[in-house]
Amino acid sequence: MFWKRKGKKKDGDEAGAAGAAVTTESADTDDERAEPTAEDGTGAAEAADGKAGAAEAAEDAAGAEKSKAADDAADAAEDTGAKAAPGGTAGDKAEDKAENTTADKADGKADAEDGGSAADEAAETDDADDADDAEDADSEDDGGNKKAARPVGLFADAGAGEPGVTGPDDEGVRRVRTAGVLKAEGEEYDVVSNTWIVDADDEGVIVIDPAHDAKAILDAVGDREVYLVACTNGYNTHIGAAIEVAERDEAPIALHRRELRAWRREHGAEHRPDMEVEGGGSFKVGDLEVDVLPIPGTANGSVAYYISERGIVFTGDSLRAGELGTVGDGYIDYTQQLHSIGEIILSLPPDTRVLPDSGPETTVEAESRNFDSWVSTA
Repeated sequence: MFWKRKGKKKDGDEAGAAGAAVTTESADTDDERAEPTAEDGTGAAEAADGKAGAAEAAEDAAGAEKSKAADDAADAAEDTGAKAAPGGTAGDKAEDKAENTTADKADGKADAEDGGSAADEAAETDDADDADDAEDADSEDDGGNKKAARPVGLFADAGAGEPGVTGPDDEGVRRVRTAGVLKAEGEEYDVVSNTWIVDADDEGVIVIDPAHDAKAILDAVGDREVYLVACTNGYNTHIGAAIEVAERDEAPIALHRRELRAWRREHGAEHRPDMEVEGGGSFKVGDLEVDVLPIPGTANGSVAYYISERGIVFTGDSLRAGELGTVGDGYIDYTQQLHSIGEIILSLPPDTRVLPDSGPETTVEAESRNFDSWVSTA
């Protein structure tokens, strides 16, 4: 699928040709939730294969970035409560650096006897040591364990979370936390949900999983145009404010066709989603190319939205920091969900930031380290 920037209608005029929406394929409206497609007993094994691929990608990517500021960034991530790979103490690193610097300065002094300047060579050696230390910090800790190639970002704050707006970050992403009630399996649960606002270009945004408070979301959007409202599945925590947010700028709403029954329970049949997404498809909004990833498990039509150029994936309730996501207080189909995460999400580049429907952000690499424990409980 291909979606171009949609222009606002002004004073009753239709949007110009440059802002026209491209048509999408229609789907059968008489949908029923399908049975999970994974065969019984194979989900965990297939997920393990996905884990192996993710682990190999993590080993290839670990240490690829060489940044002098790696230690500072890691400290910042630790202060915000982010999950980080176990590392050595600051004293251990300082001692290692002191030993390296002393030895290298001694070598520099010997070289100076051949006509070089001891002070200049020592300074150059110190700079090289600093670069080496940054590289070491970015690839391995003192225990020899691989560390995340990218520090966790702005939305890594841990804890229960209070309603409010955070951002934008360097990738043009804002998070709006709103409080409400999750309705699932005949039960209700008090929750604080994440809605994500992504800059698609200088003028407009994509709104992902508009939850409980349309006014708070639109206030965060401001005077920019809402190009698209994209929902990861049909639970009310992902679609509750979708119609009101979309109506302001006449934006289309995207949802998997298997979630239309859940949509009707929340919004009725009068206003159905405009755009039926399918796993494996993609569309363009503003300057962004968005891939639709199929991740059934919490719902048959659960999808993730992956923006490779920004290094971010929106996983809804399927994968959260440190855990497979639950619906209320339990799992809908744990084996299918595990397979989806191992096969699809954890095969993305290790430094991909995972932005879920609740809680803090994490990374593909961080969650790959948790995968074996999830498989063991399948």
